[in-house]
Amino acid sequence: MAVPRGPDGSPISVDWTLVRRLHESTAAALAEELKRSPALSTVAQQELARTLVQDGIDELVRERMRAGQAVPTPEDEQAIAEAVFAAQFGLGRLQPYLDDPLVENIEAHGHDNVWVGYSDGRDVRVDPIADSDEDLVRQLQHIAARLGRSERTLTTASPLLTMRLPDGSRLAAVIETVPRPQLVIRRHRIRDVDLDDMVELRAIERPLAEFLRAAVRARKNIVVTGAQGAGKTLLLRALANELPVSENLATIEKHFELLLHELPDRHPRVVPFEAREGSGERGPDGRRLGEVTLTELVEQALVMNVSRVWLGEVRGEEAWPLIEVMEAGEGGSCCTLHARSAHHAFERLANLCMRGRAAVTPEHAYRSCASAIDLVVHITTVDERWIGGERQRFVSQVVECNGIGEGGRPAVTEVFAPGPDGRAVPEHDPVDLADYVRVGFDPDWLRVGQGPWASTVGGPR
Repeated sequence: MAVPRGPDGSPISVDWTLVRRLHESTAAALAEELKRSPALSTVAQQELARTLVQDGIDELVRERMRAGQAVPTPEDEQAIAEAVFAAQFGLGRLQPYLDDPLVENIEAHGHDNVWVGYSDGRDVRVDPIADSDEDLVRQLQHIAARLGRSERTLTTASPLLTMRLPDGSRLAAVIETVPRPQLVIRRHRIRDVDLDDMVELRAIERPLAEFLRAAVRARKNIVVTGAQGAGKTLLLRALANELPVSENLATIEKHFELLLHELPDRHPRVVPFEAREGSGERGPDGRRLGEVTLTELVEQALVMNVSRVWLGEVRGEEAWPLIEVMEAGEGGSCCTLHARSAHHAFERLANLCMRGRAAVTPEHAYRSCASAIDLVVHITTVDERWIGGERQRFVSQVVECNGIGEGGRPAVTEVFAPGPDGRAVPEHDPVDLADYVRVGFDPDWLRVGQGPWASTVGGPR
């Protein structure tokens, strides 16, 4: 559903009171039909809904003609019909933004304080997405019940909601614990991306692209760090798309975001795991019924005949089994992690390991992290929009882990460091350079002003 426009291209003002009335009558009629035909397919429901909506609009036109009132134009009728359909089967007034390929994020602080973030860095305040905060909560409850992979709830008893939408976007909402309902939708606009595309996007330079390509081929364990919204998942997708088509890969996520299984031409042998929160009821052990955790999925992946395990984001106790996989497996595992620098990643991971296993001491945690991790790739976000600049996201640092150093902390080599503009440029040769050369990496990519640098557009500026 695109933003409705008239013949002159100007936006059409939709009567949302009328849309709600038609939606309520359509939903009621659909519910009655489902009672009679419980096996009615989604496609059949949608066809029936369009017929019911059009019947309602036709009746409205007749009523207004009899009363001598203005009737909707064909453009108005189409806009109303699409709005009712979106309210029943989509995200209501939010749907036009989900249909816009340039929209990256949507934020709502109540029904009438709504902001849309675009791919060019603009944040624009837009029209209300509901008639009231109460109406927004009703819409969110409708979305939770219909659009998730399993029916979800948003109530006083369950005031937190996180779910994946049908297009792959992630929706998070909070009620009750905040003064007004809060909503965030994060979209994944670019899915089929590789390291060459990341160079075109100016997220990385050519030497780093060649180095990371070799790291994937050499089965290095890689942790991608950065702040929220820095593009960690995008870089992880790009790394995954450097894998051989024949590679058997397991992806493990709280909510599907990598979406590698939706690229069968690139990843025909991917095993996609998604955690499950379970129902509101709890069993004797205190766990929600039906709950499946990331930790359990990491352990299950090990018996699925996969050669690599990629964890979308490490947030909690799943850190320890992942580190064990990296430490004891064939290598080539990857994950993302919220951290403010590449060096900070080791502190974060060690803390998460200790949180998940009471018996893990700091010394054990740091030693295991140092043994398991080969590279940490850090993405920096620079936002200068407040002074008239722009928002940029790029890799600024890559460190290689070389075992335990002084003080029991991991020893590291800074292979790529921030250059004059903050972007990562070669700094030191990795200690394990031979591993990269063995899979075809040209060491001259690490020599500024030599070899492949000279003939590459992505070279130093």
